[in-house]
Amino acid sequence: MTNKRVLIAMSGGVDSSVSAALLQKQGYEVTGVSLQLYDPLPKEPGCRVKTCCSLDDVMDAGRVARKLGIPFEVLDMRAEFRQLVIDYFIAEYAAGRTPNPCIRCNELIKFDLLLQKAKAMGAELLATGHYARIETDDSGRRWLLQGLDPAKDQSYFLFTLTQEQLQQVVFPVGLLEKTEVRKLAAKFELPVAQKHESQEICFIPDNDYVQFLETHGVGQLPGEIVTKDGTVVGRHAGVHRYTIGQRKGLGIAWPHPLHVSAIDTGNNRIIVGSHAELATTSLTASQATWSVPPQTAEFRASCRIRYRHKPAPCTVVMLSDNRFKVEFDEPQTSVTPGQAAVLYDGARVLGGGWIE
Repeated sequence: MTNKRVLIAMSGGVDSSVSAALLQKQGYEVTGVSLQLYDPLPKEPGCRVKTCCSLDDVMDAGRVARKLGIPFEVLDMRAEFRQLVIDYFIAEYAAGRTPNPCIRCNELIKFDLLLQKAKAMGAELLATGHYARIETDDSGRRWLLQGLDPAKDQSYFLFTLTQEQLQQVVFPVGLLEKTEVRKLAAKFELPVAQKHESQEICFIPDNDYVQFLETHGVGQLPGEIVTKDGTVVGRHAGVHRYTIGQRKGLGIAWPHPLHVSAIDTGNNRIIVGSHAELATTSLTASQATWSVPPQTAEFRASCRIRYRHKPAPCTVVMLSDNRFKVEFDEPQTSVTPGQAAVLYDGARVLGGGWIE
């Protein structure tokens, strides 16, 4: 048993709610906190917007906290979230890149600003409901590992965690499968035991990111859709409407399926090609973060280039300016600028960076 103080980030969902209950049963002194990250959007009559961090979710988190009998408060981080996550999301799309706001939120909001808040409140640890694990090696270094449930593993979204942060973070459900978490929620009689999960970007609950971008000032500048050799095959209504690998919605009549292979913002063009043209044998990534800095300039690893991508065997070559190059053993498709390249050694996360 322990009497350590822990601050648990409560989203109002099943995972963080069960995490809070488990910590309490393990003897921690638990305080719950929910983050108000954005202004709620108006809902159509009879429609329930399903997303995380909404006002409904904050209320659900409060109900769980009352059920557990733990202190609970709501932190207003709307200004910080707007500056660090939403503005970044808009700017990346405007630049022809495909951002990952969830990683950005974890890096700058939850495991930076909220971790600082936890310390200010006298908490020794910060907990979340992520499906990931942390292990300590013989030298005392901490490593991030994939969650035990492969279908729910969220280690990809946490690659920016530093050694210092890993010393102060716990993931109570990382050793559980989702079915077990649901059973525990029912066993603990939590009011969110049957609550459905949200899959959308939290600040775009209708999942219409194009409308969101255009509402927030991203221009609808028409341009050409061309093949790699420059042949014009169609028109587009703005490069922000496309992402690497996209096949549907191009509006092109062609003998074989075409996919977006590149986005040329300088010339306001969308480049398309066959599925084979999406394949590449390497990538470069910048703004690298490492759990433990690499000991050699070149090493073997596996690389995940998007959340549901199976880590692919590769050789990693360290570059200057906090960058690295990934050379894949086999070509990978739809390597997308703006997404994260996360490096693994088995289940262990080595680090990662942002695909250039």
